[in-house]
Order: sequence, then C-alpha cells, then structure tokens
Amino acid sequence: MCATMAKQEVKKIKTDSGIPVKRSFSSKDLTSISHDDEEAGKFPYTRGLYPDMYRERLWTMRQYSGFGSAEETNKRFQFLLDHGQTGLSLAFDLPTQTGRDSDNEYSQGEVGRTGVAISSIDNMMTCFQNIPLDKVSTSMTINSTASTLLSLYIVVAESQGISSNNLRGTTQNDILKEYISRNTYIYPPKPSLRLIGDMIEYCFKEVPQWYPISISGYHMREAGSNAIQELAFTFANAIEYIQTCLNKGLKVDDFAPRLSFFFCCTMEFFEEIAKFRAARRIYANIMKNRFHAKNAKSWHLRFHVQTSGESLTAQQVDNNIIRVTSQAMAAVLGGCQSLHTNSRDEALALPTEESVKIALRTQQVIAAETGIAKTVDPVGGSHYVEYLTSRIEEEVQKYLKKIDRMGGALVAIERGFFQEEIRRNAYNMKKEIDTKKRTIVGVNKYQDSSSIEPKLNVIDTEIESKQRSKLRNLRDSRDKSKFEHSISSLQKAAEQHDKNLMPFIVEAVRNRATLGEIANSLREIYGIFEPRVTF
Repeated sequence: MCATMAKQEVKKIKTDSGIPVKRSFSSKDLTSISHDDEEAGKFPYTRGLYPDMYRERLWTMRQYSGFGSAEETNKRFQFLLDHGQTGLSLAFDLPTQTGRDSDNEYSQGEVGRTGVAISSIDNMMTCFQNIPLDKVSTSMTINSTASTLLSLYIVVAESQGISSNNLRGTTQNDILKEYISRNTYIYPPKPSLRLIGDMIEYCFKEVPQWYPISISGYHMREAGSNAIQELAFTFANAIEYIQTCLNKGLKVDDFAPRLSFFFCCTMEFFEEIAKFRAARRIYANIMKNRFHAKNAKSWHLRFHVQTSGESLTAQQVDNNIIRVTSQAMAAVLGGCQSLHTNSRDEALALPTEESVKIALRTQQVIAAETGIAKTVDPVGGSHYVEYLTSRIEEEVQKYLKKIDRMGGALVAIERGFFQEEIRRNAYNMKKEIDTKKRTIVGVNKYQDSSSIEPKLNVIDTEIESKQRSKLRNLRDSRDKSKFEHSISSLQKAAEQHDKNLMPFIVEAVRNRATLGEIANSLREIYGIFEPRVTF
C-alpha cells in the first residue's frame, strides 16, 4: 500500500510550469524530431546563437544601477566600471518612468526612490559625466518615456562630439507588458505603439548600433506568470511590434536584427535552462516561417537575463546570494548574451556598493572558475533538458495559436486575457507557499530570528528640493522661443500619422525641454490610458 502511494506521489511531481517530471528520463521521452545533433550557430539555434559561444566572447556583465541623484548614479557607474563591469544598466525613478518632472505635484515622495531622477538634459549630462559614450554599452530600463530618454542620451553624446552612429545600448521600450503587468504607461496603446514604431525606424536610420526595444518577459514573470506563459506572452507582444513596423512600410530584415529580448531567471534550475533553449528555437521559426525574414541575423533571439527579484527574501538576506548564483548559472547554461545579477539586499532597499560588488563577483566567478564557458551548451543532450525544451516549445505554441485566434496581443491585453492568466498562476504559487507545499528557505522553513540584517543604502532626503531648484534654473536660462517652437512642432507632428516623432523629440531636448514637458505635450494630443475596471 505504501509503495503504491509513493508511486502516485512521484507521478504528481511537476515543474513550476506544470510539466510532469518522471523519476528518470531516457531517449524514449524525447519527441520524434530530435535536436540532439544540432550545431550551435545554425538554425534554429537551440544550442546557441554562435558556433563558439562563450569560448569566443563572454556574456556582457551588467549591474542594474541608478538611484537618487544623477551625481550619485555617476559615482556608482564609475565604481562599477572600475571593478570590471562591461556594460551600464540604468534604472529610473517613478516620475521619470511616468513622464513627470521632479517638481510635479504627483512626484512628491518618489523622486530618486526607485532609480535616478532624470527630468532634463542637465540631469543626463551629469549622469554620464566623464563616461565616453562611444566606449560603453548602456541599457536603459524605460518604457513610456523611452523616446525622450534616448533623445537625451543622443544629445549628451553630441556634447561629447560622438555621433549617434557610434552609440551602443538598449532601451527597453516595451509598452505592451506595461498594460499587462507593470502599469507605468501614459498614453493609450495605439499611440504608444506608434512611438515604438517611430523609435525602431529612427534607430535603423540614425542609431544603427542601438537596440531600440527589449521585448520583456521579465516583468510578467515577476508578476506571477510561469516559464511557459513568460515566453508565450513575450513572443505574442513581439509579433505585435513586428507587425507595427511592417505596417509603417519597413522591411523585416531592416529592423529585426536590432530587436532584443529580456527574460527572467528564477529558481527552477533545469526548466529555466530549457526555457532559454526553447525560446531561441521558437523565435527563429517565427521570424523565418511567419515573417519570412531572409537574413539569418533576423532569426537570432538576442536576450538579456536578470535574476529574479521576486525570489529574493527580506529574511536571511545572505541566502539571496545562493539564489542569485543558481539563477545566474542557469542563465549562462541557457546561453544568454547579457546578464544582470541582483544584489542580496534588494528585498529591503536599493543595494549598497558592497552588495553590488558581490553580485558582480558572482558572474565573474562563474565565468572564470566553473568551467561552464569552456564548451557550448554543456547540458545539451541531457534527456531531461531536451524533454523540457520540447515540452515548453509545445505549450508556448498552444498559447500563441490561442492569442492569434483572439486577434493578437493587443486584443488579448484589452480583453484582460494575459492579466487573468498571470493572476491565476500567481495566486496558486502564493497558496503553495502559504500552505508550505513550496519551501522558501528562511521564510516558511528554517527560520532564524537571530539573523542580523545588513547595513542598507539610504537615499538623500534633499534630492527632491535640489531637483526643483535645478529645474527652476533650467527654465529661467533657456531660450523660451526656441523651446516653445520645438514643443509646438512636436505636437503638430503628433497630429499627423505620417511623421516620425523622434527627430522632433530630439530637437525639443536640444532646446532644453524637460521630460515632463515633452510628455505633457503628447498627453494633450493622445490623452491618457484609463484601464477598464471589472468586478
């Protein structure tokens, strides 16, 4: 009787995405179409985008930074570059993300809290002071105001004598996932999609080394989706963006090589590795077979990974170092091009320099000491990993077909389909933790009331008043007629469907328009998005 019950219990074991897990796997568990003998660097890229992968070049090591003032952020950037970081990754405060200047009444109490406060070209100049923009790659996690932040970055480069042709980096610029999971939107979806299409077109012509969009599954995963939903919803959004660009008259091979992606890596180790392998395969087939891209670079899924902030705990924060290490190893084994490792204290506050250094050293140890980078796709051929890779691909395709039948990602978002799927999965996960079916070390098991909390980072309380003063000085010193003309030109362009708005935004920035003023000028034309509330 006991043996029978034990067998039944084993049969119920599943991954976080609900994929059944047997006691052991063999070749019999693989699909009839085997990918075991695939080569890295060849379609559909299950084993990696490049033939030699990390043997030739390691992934880009990024640490998400940006907090408080532009001065503090510049200091942190200099610290990270001095300690071997190879790319900058910039976080912005909520007012900047939602198109409000630091002196806006709705910005009170939020200035510099979740990232750096950037309201003007002066702030951006300070942020990148003494950092040559032709020598670094900069990733900016910004969405509804991405067009303005890229314009600010371009104008800072101009002040350094650097052409936009030489700028390298990424703007997240993924507004659809904001309606799904994060909510830092401003305008309704259609004008927001127009801005994204304009940025992609502008970068193709004027900033050719820039990735104008990083289509993000990360935030949907952090909101509660599982690995299958993360891929399915991300690729559904990607299809919507690609179609937007095609509708503008662009050819798919003109812009597809500069599309990038951003995924989460959480604690289900082998499922996460398989997720990244499946993602490359799914995307390559979408680009080749659905959009008929001819350039092999258009088939490449280039993706950045960030370890899971949601998985970090406020209790026993040093446990988070182990969590981040496991997630980082899964991301590397999955073949990411760029990686951010979270810091141990981020469940409590913005990270200290000590915590950031540990997070960066985590990547450096993995790269230099573990041997993971010595061969391509080290876990490829594992019966379990290949099984998971194929199952994830199958389940993602089911979701994509369902979303297509609805009319695409935009319709699915408007119906609340993505949101409800994520909500349901998040609820089930939380219930498992609350009932201790899922163990979180230090939270619902192995608690330790004697653990000592680390020293936390503290934000300067004077940032808000200093920012208000800087904005007053900027508005008093700028050429008022040039500023007003540039804002008026932007609004006129926004009223016309055939104008690319990016040149007008860049010109407004040159004439010292603030981020909030640019956003407000577009609010007057497009209005703001009011989500449908259902009970």
